[in-house]
Amino acid sequence: MAAFDFGEKVDPALFDRQLHETCTINVQDYIRQGWEMFRANIGEFVGFTLIIFAVCAASSLFDGGSSLLFSAIAASLYAGYGIVAFRIASGQPFQFNDFFRGFNYFLPLFLASLAGTLLVSIGLVLLLVPGIYLAVAYMFTTFLVIDYRMEFWQAMETSRAIITRHWFSFFGFALVLFVLNFFGALALGVGLMVTIPVTSCAAAIAYKEIVGLCSLEW
Repeated sequence: MAAFDFGEKVDPALFDRQLHETCTINVQDYIRQGWEMFRANIGEFVGFTLIIFAVCAASSLFDGGSSLLFSAIAASLYAGYGIVAFRIASGQPFQFNDFFRGFNYFLPLFLASLAGTLLVSIGLVLLLVPGIYLAVAYMFTTFLVIDYRMEFWQAMETSRAIITRHWFSFFGFALVLFVLNFFGALALGVGLMVTIPVTSCAAAIAYKEIVGLCSLEW
């Protein structure tokens, strides 16, 4: 997929099972698998996370447009964790440059990030609860884009439909991920080099277990 392709419209029938069957959200198992992935590839994950920190610091040097500049590439960088997690979970080898394959989906990921941030922000400002609902409901958006080459709005709506059926369980999962990163930030930010990749991989594993992987090439 080319970086500036809008993505594809996917047959909604592919998700009938996820929308009609009950699933179990095993938070402890997702975190455990995320930790094992990180521990087995600690150098690669820490190195990539340091690059993200450097990009964030560099973008802050640009007055006015720094947050837009970082948001333009942050979604593709975050997708790198998912791509590597998918490869490891599928028993495939990976190279360090696989972390940057998220840029192959740059446009739909950026549009999804922009639209999701806008809608969540509006929901938080108006009544708080809608914003929290959407923030959790869009959890699988990135993974749907990179796994199905899906266009951004369908990815957002598909994620929302799947997660809404078990929203409170996913809320608990999201809360655990948030708390882990919060404590990582408290450790002078150094802990984030561990918690960011672990929680990102845990979210990718949850997607794999609940939705299933469509592709073997990301």
